[in-house]
This record gives sequence, structure tokens and C-alpha cells, in this order.
Amino acid sequence: MNIKFSKPRSFLDKIRDLFTGKDAAACIEDIEQSLIEADIDLAIVDETVELIKKNRIKSYEEARVFLKKVFAEKLSDSSVKREIKGLYIIVLVGINGAGKTTAASKLASYYLGRNKKVMMAAADTFRAAATEQLETWGNRLGVAVIKGQENGDPAAVVYDAVAQAKKSQTDVLIVDTAGRLHTKSNLMQEIVKIKKVILKEVEEESVDTFIIIDANIGKNGYVQAKEFNEAMNLTGVILTKFDSSAKGGSIIHIKSDLGLPVKFITFGESTGDIEEFSAQHFVDEMFD
Repeated sequence: MNIKFSKPRSFLDKIRDLFTGKDAAACIEDIEQSLIEADIDLAIVDETVELIKKNRIKSYEEARVFLKKVFAEKLSDSSVKREIKGLYIIVLVGINGAGKTTAASKLASYYLGRNKKVMMAAADTFRAAATEQLETWGNRLGVAVIKGQENGDPAAVVYDAVAQAKKSQTDVLIVDTAGRLHTKSNLMQEIVKIKKVILKEVEEESVDTFIIIDANIGKNGYVQAKEFNEAMNLTGVILTKFDSSAKGGSIIHIKSDLGLPVKFITFGESTGDIEEFSAQHFVDEMFD
């Protein structure tokens, strides 16, 4: 993986300073505060601090190695990759501004790079700009984009896209849905309808529903993931906009409490700025 995480004055820097001339027992409260400031959930912080005490961590280097191990285990995805025969569909959901449309284009680029035939569906029928943006990316990548009437039924667009994808023997169909707040039940029901339309045409094992989480929003990412998961049974997370200000600690809570693994991480402006998520690589970059 090529991605490098910028980490100016990260919580690890703070922990390094805390250990100057002291052992863990002398600065445990400061360690706890540093983890909280990294957007790591309080319950996980409490558990981690207790483990530090139990393991009698005495130096910064011991703490670094120990924390890497703890967080890599919490973020690891033990699920077996499915062998999908026929059409594979990815539905992208999330709030406005999280980066769904850009993530759709990056996913398209990712699968094109693996010799897959890709199609995209513009299921955000309420924002003409979203459809135009997806079409622009599609033209650049040479990927067909299925769209419908402005303010039309998004589920109808998806139904047409699935039909065309099957007819053209497409390998991967990426569905870009409209952004919506997780608190708006009527809008949540709309994407539930989209999912139902898809599941009438393909087996559930051939569908992934990924929530797009902006790496910069902090702990609210967990709230979003929880609400969307309750509505439509998510299968994973795509963490977007991972730049120098992002902390990313909320994904530990999402994985440990909701069981939702991070599948991809995006960064930069190019369609190629996407990587499969690796828990070990993530903690290596954050802790070294």
C-alpha cells in the first residue's frame, strides 16, 4: 500500500512526551486523555488503560508496541473474501458531503485496475450536480453511467441499472445514492427501497452496502454508522478524506461495537487515490 498518513502532533507524540522521565503508572490519566482526544470511544479507552495497567507498561516503546497490537486486533477484518459469480453490486450510502460520488469514481477506478467491467448508477436524482459529477467521472474512466429523470424515483434508476448491467455482463455495478441525514426516516426508507429492488434481482451475497464516513468528523461517524446499519444492514465502511487533520479513531468504535470493518480508505484528488484498508498498515503508520 502506498498511502502515508500525516500525523502532526498525534496522540502518540503526546504519549511519547508523557513518558519522558516517567513510567505509565505516573501518567496514566494523561495517556487516557490523549486517547480520548484521538476520537477513540471512552469505553475502549477505559479498556485499553486497564490493559496498560495490567501489563505493567513501563516505557514509551512498550506502550507503542502494545497499543499497535491492541488497535490492530480491534480493526482487523477476519471475514473471508467472497467469491462472487456474476454481477457484484456496491451500494454507497451516507450523509451529504461525506464524499460518496467521489468514492464511487475511485471504486470504479479500483475495479477497472483489476480488469473488471464496471458500471455506475446515479441514484441521487434530486441533485442534478451529483449526476453530472458522476457522468464526468464516468466519461474520464470510460464507464457507463445509468441515470433517470431529475427528481425521479431512485429505485427505478437502480432497477434499470441492474437490468443493463446483467445484459452487458458487467462485473461490478456501483450505486451512488443521495446523501441524507440518518435522522430523516422517510429518506432512510428510500434507500431501504433501493436495497429491496436490488435483492429481487441478485442474491444478497452479491451485494455490499458501504457507508461513507468522512475521516474528519470524529465521533459522529459512529452515530451515522449505527443509524444506517439499523436501517439497512451495512456490510462495511469506506473512510474518505483521510488527510493531515484526520484522526480516524472513531472507526475503532464502529468496528468493535457494530462489527463493521473498514473496507477502503480514500485520500487525495485522483481517482487512483484509494486503497484496500489494512488494519496493520493503518496502525503501523499511525504509531511509527
